[in-house]
Amino acid sequence: MTDRFFALRLFLRVARTRSFSKAGREFGLSQPSVSRILAELEREVGASLLARTTRAVTLTEAGADYLARIEPILEALEEADQAVRGSGHFRGKLRVGLSSGFGAREVIPRLGGFMAQHPDLCIDLVMKDERQDLIGEGVDLVFRFGALTDSSAKMLHIGRTDRLLIAAPAYLLRHGTPATPADLAHHAIIIGPAGVKAEGWRFEKDGRRVSVRIDGRLTAGQHEGVIAATVAGLGIASTALWGCRREIEDGSVVQVLPDWRMEPAEVNAIFTAGRATRPAARALAEYIAAELKE
Repeated sequence: MTDRFFALRLFLRVARTRSFSKAGREFGLSQPSVSRILAELEREVGASLLARTTRAVTLTEAGADYLARIEPILEALEEADQAVRGSGHFRGKLRVGLSSGFGAREVIPRLGGFMAQHPDLCIDLVMKDERQDLIGEGVDLVFRFGALTDSSAKMLHIGRTDRLLIAAPAYLLRHGTPATPADLAHHAIIIGPAGVKAEGWRFEKDGRRVSVRIDGRLTAGQHEGVIAATVAGLGIASTALWGCRREIEDGSVVQVLPDWRMEPAEVNAIFTAGRATRPAARALAEYIAAELKE
């Protein structure tokens, strides 16, 4: 029974990652071992579940149907185990997707307490600044900024964070300090991984709203690259307060146009749509939400 259960979990990860090698790394197995275990599962089931090519692994029609039937069963077994234990402790592996900057600056420093509460739980942080595919990445939970676009996704609202403009004092000394949003047209702008919306950057002051079209001279694909470029005096950047709090406190950067309010960014915890939310994923999301509010 244990071997069959393990094979089913392995099949689930191969189906989600579409790779024997990726699934093998998660379970500490070699690619040939993964292939052997799943071939044995197919013999037991009596059907071909996976179509193998030199480039990818895809589900057969029978495999897709089998996956849809076993996934809720595996999740129900995991929840039943945790309920019977009654200790409130989670075990297994929890995969969490989040941006590199938010992870390094806000989440990782707060993980210690949660991991101490659940010593049998392993957490795999998938840190990328580009938007993550929950199914493709095989994550149980992802922290995202901005409005939720998928109405079918399950989420927990974490809060919102102020956005602001920052620049290095040395840059402002050389190029002058903008007095109004319109003055940004005469400055070097650093664009982050989220890019810039068609309407540009939006500001509000005393009930007056303005939008400024932005053309960046420098674009960085990671938040930390944006901050490094700003500290180096290469231009003015827009970031969330969490992303520059340390640099503002030590004087590496200062706020630009402090009297003008930018649109805040929503922060949400997103859970995989179409399947039961893992209790450990919701518990971690609620823990981080509470920590950030403090």
